[in-house]
Amino acid sequence: MALNPISTTPPRRTSQEEATESAPVCVLSFNSSDPSGASGLSADIATISSVGGHALPVACGAYVRDTARIHEHFSLDDEAVTEQARMVLEDIAVAAIKVGFAGSPANLAAIAAISSDYPNIPIISYMPDLSWWEDDKQDQYLDAFKELVLPQTSVLVGNHNTLWRWLLPEWEQSRSPTARDIAMAAEALEVPYVLVTGIPLPDQFVDNVLTTAQTVLGNSKYEMFDATFTGAGDTLSAAITALLATGNDLGVATLEALEYLDHSLDAGFRPGMGHYLPDRLFWAQPTEDEESEDEPEDEETPDDEPETKPIEGFVIPSHDTKH
Repeated sequence: MALNPISTTPPRRTSQEEATESAPVCVLSFNSSDPSGASGLSADIATISSVGGHALPVACGAYVRDTARIHEHFSLDDEAVTEQARMVLEDIAVAAIKVGFAGSPANLAAIAAISSDYPNIPIISYMPDLSWWEDDKQDQYLDAFKELVLPQTSVLVGNHNTLWRWLLPEWEQSRSPTARDIAMAAEALEVPYVLVTGIPLPDQFVDNVLTTAQTVLGNSKYEMFDATFTGAGDTLSAAITALLATGNDLGVATLEALEYLDHSLDAGFRPGMGHYLPDRLFWAQPTEDEESEDEPEDEETPDDEPETKPIEGFVIPSHDTKH
């Protein structure tokens, strides 16, 4: 005979306990400081905060740059990077980690060593365009990233052309590699998921494809902007990291991050004499309705909506030490 459980009044929670439950998730970011606010830690902090997370920025170095181009980069030593990260990780529960531009192979080795101690935390790696850097430094950095960071990466994010030149340097076919071709190269380096962005399409559109080596999980197509932007990649990868940290599966996180980036670019601004920057706090700006209540609300037409294939969900596997 089944018995009903005894009903008891739950104890009252303290205000501190309630605040802890509603607190934003914490996202660790390895990246470089950018004084222009276009990319790097500036982009990560604003993006992670904007989508509901709390950023834990670990500085790996500093760009010397304006909104037009990168002039130089100064790396911190690997001990400084290690001390920053370990101090935070020993104190705060981290839900996800983003790896941006670390500045040197030694810093990549430090990040890999730290990450190997936390195999259950998903790692989202973003590879920016490094064409501004000296060839020898670029080659050493890319080789170290392949060997040390990619084997622990849960999701690799990068522009189609950047990932093509890096992961498929011997590509000789007349056609450009597909996102799946890139994912197959990434899988050989033990990366399970790849988000390939900026794939050129006809009529001034670009495609963004989430894929594995076996199958395309989904895509989102957007119309290209006339302006040239800096910081889009860091914005997208930081948004995905934060959205995964809040409990979304990769399909939902990717779709929402792409929509967030599209809105940020649509509201983009040009603070200097160089490129436009994403407005990562676009939602905080006054709307046209708020500025002029007399104007009727414009209705969106189906043509304004991006063509999107639903993106499937997934479970991020734990990463193991591979170095």
